[in-house]
Amino acid sequence: MGHTEIEPGVGVGAEVRVGAEVGAEVGAEVEVLTARDVPLGGPRAMTVRRTLPQRSRTLIGAWCFADHYGPDRVADSGGMDVAPHPHTGLQTVSWLFSGEIEHRDSLGTHAFVRPGELNLMTGGHGISHTEVSTPGTTVLHGVQLWVALPGEHRHAARDFQHHAPEPLRVDGALLRVFLGDLAGAVSPVRTFTPLLGAEILIDAGATVTLDVDPEFEHGLLVDQGDVRLDGTLLRPAELGYASPGRSALTLGNASDRPARTVLLGGPPFEEEIVMWWNFVGRSHQDIVEAREEWERASDRFGAVDGHPGDRIPAPALPNAVIAPRKNPSRH
Repeated sequence: MGHTEIEPGVGVGAEVRVGAEVGAEVGAEVEVLTARDVPLGGPRAMTVRRTLPQRSRTLIGAWCFADHYGPDRVADSGGMDVAPHPHTGLQTVSWLFSGEIEHRDSLGTHAFVRPGELNLMTGGHGISHTEVSTPGTTVLHGVQLWVALPGEHRHAARDFQHHAPEPLRVDGALLRVFLGDLAGAVSPVRTFTPLLGAEILIDAGATVTLDVDPEFEHGLLVDQGDVRLDGTLLRPAELGYASPGRSALTLGNASDRPARTVLLGGPPFEEEIVMWWNFVGRSHQDIVEAREEWERASDRFGAVDGHPGDRIPAPALPNAVIAPRKNPSRH
């Protein structure tokens, strides 16, 4: 799912709280980001819950965007049908809990997104793609994540990678590490900055402590259940932010059923970025040029075969210079 509505005022009205509850280490406060509902465009409108970016926090490592959707009954919602649309300066990470999505892109890729399998698309200089839930999908549920490319690689060539990580059982939890490494599991997927991405299923009432890179900042997105991250309670659709300096994270399931979370991490991203619509750049002019080239159907983004819909037109630019988003974690 790539068609978004990103505007300079993103995050207005979103709640941010900081707290260390009983059992948390002194100075180990976790910032809690709550989601806001965002309708996607395209022939079928679909509402997602967005936790990144927000006014208070643009990135977690190079992770710059987090949408969380479902479980949606396709018979009621109509499912997903996102027509051809562009991307620049980023990688898209698709991860499903249930359902199936058909992916096509201007690299010529025709692939399917299935639960427990990673699809990572690189749209550096420019790529376009479509995403459509398959006819056999009854319930659609998952996350769509973006990774900002560092300056030296932000014009990287189009690429697509697929990986189905082996589930790893640790005390009280089941891990699927789709990017980076955690608890001895290592993903072979190539990224342009160090990253961590893992689905973590925590048994009812269980607590698991995971060793992590102290150079990383981390975000824990809760899908189902109530989970304590280093003592701070996170509810479904909330994202807990943990600053660098921790060598371990403790996740406790405060529910009487299994809890599902997605753990994201990476070293603080040292560059300011400009995000607008489906583009990530470094300046207002980057965005203007990308929009203009998409609107005139230049070769920069290529063409997607196999989707009957028209290309999604770019929205009008705001009547102001799009300012870079400042990362509070920058040194």
